[in-house]
Amino acid sequence: MISFSFSPEIRKLLPGSRVGIVRCKASPQPSSEALLELTNTTLESIKETHNSGSVSQIRTVFQTKTAYRKLGKDPSRYRPSAEALLRRAVKGNGLYQINNLVDLLNLISIKTGFSIGGYDNHKIDGQITLGIGQADEPYEAIGRGSLNIECLPLLRDTLGAFGSPTSDSSRTMVTDDCKEFLMVFFDFEGDPSLNDALVLTKELLPQYTNAIDITSTIIN
Repeated sequence: MISFSFSPEIRKLLPGSRVGIVRCKASPQPSSEALLELTNTTLESIKETHNSGSVSQIRTVFQTKTAYRKLGKDPSRYRPSAEALLRRAVKGNGLYQINNLVDLLNLISIKTGFSIGGYDNHKIDGQITLGIGQADEPYEAIGRGSLNIECLPLLRDTLGAFGSPTSDSSRTMVTDDCKEFLMVFFDFEGDPSLNDALVLTKELLPQYTNAIDITSTIIN
């Protein structure tokens, strides 16, 4: 079981906050042609139906951006990851290929509009808490270096900050030695589509990765 809590500050400022959790045993591999084809088909569909302005109005994206504003963070400077991925799609830039676990996570994010954190669960120490980033709190983001996480929604364990809807940290990133994959769906307004997103994830994981022992839950 995942031990998870919400800080008093999050409860006060974002009382509707909850998270979706998917955990499985899995090791990363190169993405299959089938996964890449599904991703490309989804990207083409998004490009045909959205533009840079409309992706920010997708309900789940809009809710995350609203949460940032309530916490005092500018979502146009620190975009939620789902919006950043969707903007790449409408510009025809495609998505970075990392490994099948991360690539599938990104696919689910653009399909659902939820920003999703992906972590090597064995690199997380103790209880996870959703809180708010503090001034000068250290955070090394994957591919971005030091990130100003002040006022961002933030995941912490006993070792410190490791995840946010904007960018995951290098400390808990999924590398070749990962054996247990953890996905955290950030939901700040109790969106009714969260359960469907978890169901979709549990359907796609065994199709496109070697994931087994897949479990999911919503924590509020």
